[in-house]
Amino acid sequence: MSTGPDSRSTGSGGHPHHGGRRLRHFLRPDGRRVHVAQSPEDERKLRLQLESTNDDFDVYLHGSPEHLEALREVHGHHERRRDALRVTHGEAYDEFEKVRWELDALSTELHMITQHGIALDANFTKYGYAAHLRTRADHDSSASSTVGDGLSEVHDWEAERNNGSAIKFYRRPVVRQYHHKGLLWRAPQSEEVASFELFVDLLYVGIIAITGDTAADDPSGASLLHFCITFIISWKVWTDFTLMISWFDSDDMVQRLSVLFILACIFGYTTNVVDAGDRTYTQLIAFFLAARIFSGLYFTWLIAVLPTIRPILVWNACIIFICCALWIATIHVKEPNRQALIWIAIVLGKYLAGPLADFPVDLYGGISIVVLIRHSKHVSPRLAAWLEGLFEFVPAVNIEHKTERTNAFVTLVFGYSVVGLLYQNRSSIGVNAFYGKAILGLMQAFAFNWIYFEIDNSNIYMHAIRRKIWSSLLWNLTHLYFIMGFVLGAAALSRLVIAHDCPNADPDTLAEAYTARSAAELHPGLRWFYCVGIGVALFWMAIISITHIHKDVSGARLKKSQRLTFRIAVAIVLICLPTAHRLNSLQLVATVTGLVWLVLLVELYGLSVIGVSLFGRHGRCSYTAECPMRKKDLEEAVRTGERLEIGALAEKGTVEKGLFEFS
Repeated sequence: MSTGPDSRSTGSGGHPHHGGRRLRHFLRPDGRRVHVAQSPEDERKLRLQLESTNDDFDVYLHGSPEHLEALREVHGHHERRRDALRVTHGEAYDEFEKVRWELDALSTELHMITQHGIALDANFTKYGYAAHLRTRADHDSSASSTVGDGLSEVHDWEAERNNGSAIKFYRRPVVRQYHHKGLLWRAPQSEEVASFELFVDLLYVGIIAITGDTAADDPSGASLLHFCITFIISWKVWTDFTLMISWFDSDDMVQRLSVLFILACIFGYTTNVVDAGDRTYTQLIAFFLAARIFSGLYFTWLIAVLPTIRPILVWNACIIFICCALWIATIHVKEPNRQALIWIAIVLGKYLAGPLADFPVDLYGGISIVVLIRHSKHVSPRLAAWLEGLFEFVPAVNIEHKTERTNAFVTLVFGYSVVGLLYQNRSSIGVNAFYGKAILGLMQAFAFNWIYFEIDNSNIYMHAIRRKIWSSLLWNLTHLYFIMGFVLGAAALSRLVIAHDCPNADPDTLAEAYTARSAAELHPGLRWFYCVGIGVALFWMAIISITHIHKDVSGARLKKSQRLTFRIAVAIVLICLPTAHRLNSLQLVATVTGLVWLVLLVELYGLSVIGVSLFGRHGRCSYTAECPMRKKDLEEAVRTGERLEIGALAEKGTVEKGLFEFS
């Protein structure tokens, strides 16, 4: 679409309207045409096409300083023309301006109701406003749209029937969104979670169960170390997979086959978790390295396919291969020296190449890149300028996709804790201590779910990813610690439920498979795993809430800082609770559940408003109406229960408008 002195799209009443689309080209006051490219590749192609013509032209990248300068020049030129027309035509011009203003207001409102406006408004409402966020125009979506009355675009639904998309074996990957010169460019629509991503999550249910149960079977320091290593490794594979899907859009058969290969690696990794501390460590690392090397080769291939983001791809690929070399070395080193290499590889892989939140927009990249770019100006201005030019384009992660994937994983963790509570009863009366402990565990998981999703993740004014660098970094890191703590506590809870160290807990009432695992005395390690795991999860959940900026509730009984202080205090109490050795399994589970629910009740009480009843509205109801009738007639009809005929009342010709209250 173009605009200028000689080219104008006109709607009804001669009102110019562009249907919400960006200008592809426009004319400067001297007649020189400016062409606008949406990406660096489009800019190069456009220059090559226009060089064959003899016309004077300029080609600018959309949003670049040159583009903004040209727009300001043309804008000023038309403002001067407008002022000249006002002097010449006087009152006629003022009347025309009034009509034009009304049409502009209607056009803006209609545009805000279209998919572009709704998508960004919904994003800002849910995650907070970002001044650096921009959307890229979808040039392929105009095939099934037609311009109607000049105020809006009318979708041609008949054309949609013949607008199906065909699956391809291979498509060149496209960067979904990217960061460029302080701006985040993204598609106006949100990125949906694909079905194969949810399929991968289903396999992680097994990983969570096996790693947690393995730790609970032998609650010792060695088991805790084994749990941390195996869980962090599996988490790394999950984050790599999520990153690749979020960065690049290919939607072809090759992508599905790649997912299948990663699934096979994860499956092989899971089958070697239990005995990884002894005989199957080599197989465990081999399957992990297969997935990691695949990711490195994928980034290496993209270096040639996507030259615009080549530097960040080279960085990620190099770090992946360096970490793979360290993991290979761990196979050939014996314990305990192996632990040093393992944790060096974990730290390098997580803090150098891992997807960590960067700027207060949805950019993700290695934290080392952030430190390098942001602090290079203190070392050398030339180095800072060189790095900014080198990493001019950096792929970004969609905030909706990231939060939805993380929420889905947290849901899996909560689901695992509930499944772990299940046991089989063979008593004629199944209401006993086993059942009571299981219900208490269910209440505990329900309270965590309530706090995480409906308290901490609601009323968000600014999401942690979009708020600041430190908040987005903390949000990513603390989710790992929160999930690990909860999984460890849930695994220990599954053993406490079937323990028969308390009254009304006869092991003979359990099915044979559970009787063998029922303990007559609690292992001290189980107490520590359970209480510390739940306490750590509660603590890091409070930190996650701190990273967000929540909307203020006017008249709330407790401030957010007060509620979170109480939550952290309870977390400390839970961490110290294993020192109470006299508590049996039922008392321990009841105490922990009571403390968790106390946190929930304090949160609910604190969010309630002073002077407003917690049990609904009291007093008379209010009814506001505008109808062709008198207040006297309406009151009489309410008292007698008579059915009103609005048409008959309208014949009386009296209309009253107001607030009518009835008890």
